[in-house]
Amino acid sequence: MTVQTPAKAPSDAPFDQADLDKRRAAIRSGAMADEGALARRLIKAADIGDAARKRAQSDAGEFVRGARANASRSGLIDKFLQEYGLTSHEGVTLMRLAEALLRTPDAATADALIRDKVEAGDWAAHKGRSPFPLVNFSTRALMLTAAWLDEVEGDGVGNRLAQATKDLLDRVGEPVIRASVAQAMKLLGEHFVLGETISGAIKRARAYGARGYLFSYDMLGEAAHTEEDAQKYFADYKGAIEAIAGAANSHDPKDNPGISVKLSALHPRYELGKRDRVLNELGARARALAVMAREANIGFNIDAEEANRLDLSLDLIDRLSGDQALVGWNGFGVVVQAYQRRAFDVIDWLGALARRDRRRLMVRLVKGAYWDAEIKRAQVAGLDSYPVFTRKILTDVSYAACARRLLANRYRFYPQFATHNAHTAAMVRQTAALNEGQGPEDYELQRLHGMGEALHDSLIEAGVRSRIYAPVGGHRELLPYLVRRLLENGANSSFVNQLFDPDLSVDEIVADPVTEARALPALPNEAIPAPRDLFAGVRLSARGVDDGDPLAMAALESAASVSFDAAKVYASLIVAGGARDSAAECSPALVRNPADPEDALGRIVVAELADVEAACAQAAAAFEGWRATPCAVR
Repeated sequence: MTVQTPAKAPSDAPFDQADLDKRRAAIRSGAMADEGALARRLIKAADIGDAARKRAQSDAGEFVRGARANASRSGLIDKFLQEYGLTSHEGVTLMRLAEALLRTPDAATADALIRDKVEAGDWAAHKGRSPFPLVNFSTRALMLTAAWLDEVEGDGVGNRLAQATKDLLDRVGEPVIRASVAQAMKLLGEHFVLGETISGAIKRARAYGARGYLFSYDMLGEAAHTEEDAQKYFADYKGAIEAIAGAANSHDPKDNPGISVKLSALHPRYELGKRDRVLNELGARARALAVMAREANIGFNIDAEEANRLDLSLDLIDRLSGDQALVGWNGFGVVVQAYQRRAFDVIDWLGALARRDRRRLMVRLVKGAYWDAEIKRAQVAGLDSYPVFTRKILTDVSYAACARRLLANRYRFYPQFATHNAHTAAMVRQTAALNEGQGPEDYELQRLHGMGEALHDSLIEAGVRSRIYAPVGGHRELLPYLVRRLLENGANSSFVNQLFDPDLSVDEIVADPVTEARALPALPNEAIPAPRDLFAGVRLSARGVDDGDPLAMAALESAASVSFDAAKVYASLIVAGGARDSAAECSPALVRNPADPEDALGRIVVAELADVEAACAQAAAAFEGWRATPCAVR
């Protein structure tokens, strides 16, 4: 096997371990970075100049006008969104049905779910409005289903006869409706799955390959809950790599198909609290797969997951990148999420890591797929801030800044830009054109199978490399994931959903994020308060601890491991504001560590019945005054 090593960058300085450590520390300290200050830094870093920004907008606008003129050639999801956009109640209702129905365990619940969602929509408002017969046919089917499901009210003879007829139809009809809706969901899901098996996917990929597309395969699966799950996914990945190896014909891994690996699928306890175990057990599995990928000379990307797993994933990436078995191989890759406030610092750290290991690292830049969950998790945990940007436009700015950084370091990075947004693709091309000597072979763009086909077809015609991110598995696994991404906060203002919206002008769709961000009166989203300020004016939310933050966990561990003298630890009663401190007037009980009975923790005074009665009487007497005391004073 021949492995290409990029030429040494003229500006490369000798590797400095202290610099790598400093950059890692910056990632950790920036987990909850001040959003406004960070956004201002990124706006500056993303700015490619007025002329280049205008060229990007012009190129993107030309694509939008062409796509709208040829709307009949658009894909299934585009046709659906043209009529049932995610800003409409019916569009959201259908997506919610698609997300939940395939995971509904029994017929009665499925029927109730269909009834709830279908009855909620005003389907008649969409009758005959779409230029596509399939969409109009579907609208009529939804209208009929809604009418069938309507309740018949009243006690008249006609109403009773209608209800009796409806009861008969319900018994026959609900299984038919259920089967029909389930089949529709299956067809929608299969539109986004390249194949149910890796061999079937590779076979189907040949037609796309003939058009110039490359592929990155993703074996569908959620995080492992048990060791049995982890072993199954590990075997699936091994089998996939073996199959993909047969389609790898180039000496350069970037010209071969690749695979994306979800680390949480390889271990049931992929969490910072189990760091040592994860690095040993999960590290060994990831290494075995990476070595297989190296031998096959295919791309091997570590997928990105929730923000609280980032630090642990960087530990694993550090180990794999420096592994002697992977030296000189440029197929190793990492996914970076631009919506994380740490994304820019992560790229700088990856650049230092690539310099250390003298490799060219594949970096797939995505915008991020867990925004709602990250916001809610921070709120529930009572964190001081959020790990992600609170405005979608700031995620776009972060993406542009990260793209510019990646393209400026082509000796250390092979950037892979995942996007269905014409403006983002045009911005990437204009940014690359500003770098002397940088050509289309130095980067690629990526799309999800089933989406963005028209955009990427036009990119290939323009000489740009494009790779299809191809899910492999059953539609049952993919469709809920895909729909959650479509429904996610901010997704309804994304390019995919705006492309065919007649109420939006071309200029609105291809607006420049840097220009828009500069015009904001406030960079952080004022409609999303800090997690602890959710109940501002009433109370502060309780402060929590981020279990994915190594700095917070180290402080917690330090506080929990403070040594003490058990002989001096004495807990006494406090009744009516007075403490009974003397061991002579009570009988303190010895308390032992439940995990180690030989470990005496100290002595406590156990309350007697009279103590409890006195405490309750005091509380009752103080209640009226306490109730009248403002919360802030309490």
